[in-house]
Amino acid sequence: MKTFCYVNYYRKLLKNVQLRRYCTNTDNRSKNNVDNIRNIGILAHIDAGKTTTTERMLFYSGTIKSMGEVHHGNTVTDYMEQERQRGITITSAAVSFPWRGGQINLIDTPGHIDFTMEVEQSLAVLDGAVIVLDGSAGVEAQTLTVWRQASGYRVPRLLYLNKMDRTDAFVKDCVRSITDKLQATPLLLHHTVRYHDKLIGLIDLITLEEIIWTQGRGQNYTRRKLTEKEDGHKWEAAVKDHRQLIDTLSSIDDELAETIIKNESLDLNPKEIEQAVRRSTLKMDAYPVLCGSSYKNIGVQTLMDGVMSYLPNPQEGHKLYKCFDKDLAARVFKVIHDDQRGVLTFLRLYSGDVSRGQKIYNLGKDRSEQTGSLYVALADDYKLVEKVTAGNIAVISGLKETMSGDLITSTQTAANRAKTSLAAQLREPSEVEELMLPSARLRLQALDSQPTNEELAQVLLGIGTTIPEPVFLCSIEPPSIGFQSALETALAELQREDPSLRVHTDEDSGQLVLAGMGELHLEIIKERIIREYKIDVELGPLQIAYRETLLAEGKHTMNVDRKIGNARQQVKVTMSAKTVKGVAQDKVLRLNKSPDSAANLAHLLPRHLHAIRHGVQSAFMHGPKLGCPVRHLILLYR
Repeated sequence: MKTFCYVNYYRKLLKNVQLRRYCTNTDNRSKNNVDNIRNIGILAHIDAGKTTTTERMLFYSGTIKSMGEVHHGNTVTDYMEQERQRGITITSAAVSFPWRGGQINLIDTPGHIDFTMEVEQSLAVLDGAVIVLDGSAGVEAQTLTVWRQASGYRVPRLLYLNKMDRTDAFVKDCVRSITDKLQATPLLLHHTVRYHDKLIGLIDLITLEEIIWTQGRGQNYTRRKLTEKEDGHKWEAAVKDHRQLIDTLSSIDDELAETIIKNESLDLNPKEIEQAVRRSTLKMDAYPVLCGSSYKNIGVQTLMDGVMSYLPNPQEGHKLYKCFDKDLAARVFKVIHDDQRGVLTFLRLYSGDVSRGQKIYNLGKDRSEQTGSLYVALADDYKLVEKVTAGNIAVISGLKETMSGDLITSTQTAANRAKTSLAAQLREPSEVEELMLPSARLRLQALDSQPTNEELAQVLLGIGTTIPEPVFLCSIEPPSIGFQSALETALAELQREDPSLRVHTDEDSGQLVLAGMGELHLEIIKERIIREYKIDVELGPLQIAYRETLLAEGKHTMNVDRKIGNARQQVKVTMSAKTVKGVAQDKVLRLNKSPDSAANLAHLLPRHLHAIRHGVQSAFMHGPKLGCPVRHLILLYR
């Protein structure tokens, strides 16, 4: 009855006004043109509505015939049993769907901080991202984390204010929190339209049109131009924010400012405003802000329009991989173990293409592998294909050595050609910074001398993944010794899927120890071992994974003067320690390359150097304060 009243009220308003009616076209087919592809991720604080938004996108694009709900446990992207039981996203899921003549490849990511590694791996392969905010809460704790991660990978973003149907959701408060907490420049593109405190539509602040969702499951909506005569205060408020949008854009986009000066007017064509929004978004000078309520089926189509209009296509980002030219360049961002298909490896293709049964070369592992079957993914459903082209996401079976973060090309010759091409491009520090991924930045910080362009290209193309340090640890025990081997196999597979899971054997007790990002993370691992591997394991008490590090640099010299037999042996060793964040444990020992030290170190036999390195790594396992592992420092040996 209420819906009828809302519709009837707006029909009276719309009388004698020509309307453009939009319905979801379920027959849309994406074009092959890479310009029409968008590789995006949905990121948010937990319970902001990411999965609900993804489900609506799949429905309105015609990919699925009915919408699932998180609380019913029947959404497409939350396919794990634990996800459906708990109502949260645990692992990232990739889906592809057509929209407005293009194709959106979307990765739905977890919002819980325990699964931040999934977000990190996904961000490395995205061209753009949608940051979902709860309209009643604004920027929350995990929003800050994913925003910082996206900034590290230089991913252009737009923001979606979800749950705007709530009575305590306010656009202005959300915009203020974006400005204050994210230190970002928001470009507000929508107002909300309410009738008797119920959200029924949006106002497009670029076109000054009112969009009303009228019937069905959000598939149909109408647009009409606002007028001063019919809309009064609503028109005035929209025009005010329309002018504010133009003012903000003109201050950061020179091309729009020149257009305004040339025309001597702020009356701009909507297309000119949209292009200015797009330019500002790609440069990350500002971020579009759209509104809606995914659960109430309002604003999802306009969000997808915003993705196509403002976020980059595959050719507009990831300049690092241009050095491969037309050769295959793909990055692995996810590995899973499927009961029927075996190990499945997810790759984002930047250039070239990959075919079923093709031989590929892994730059990180310095070895070749043969691809098995080739798929495109819809969450946990896979469609067999013969070839996947640049700009898309491929799923490959049969790769035994490949891990998340690895860079894949066609041959070793292609890899060497790319390194040579990249080294020739590295002229200015600003160019290097533009190509730097977080993992490469950490490796570069750990170098003890200024690298050559060739070495720098090697570092940049080393790729890898930034793995966070574990926060909690606990022991894990199988029901009997007979399950020990099966448990170790299960943990090895889970580690390959989730690099943030660490497993080691305690030196004193001989127990297997799990280390992870949080209590929920370790609990999910336990449940997966019980469900998927049929091993009834038990976890010991949780402990905080404390770490030790240096507060200041240190240096120590030791002199050894001994008589062994008839010969006198004199050795002088100097070691200095300094903090370097993120250095790998197998890289903690460095040799001083100064001329004097190099001459002395040349006498060291490989077995002696190996013993020194082993001793340093063993010492770092137990710090001087609490006996906890020592991190973020290197030793310089001379």
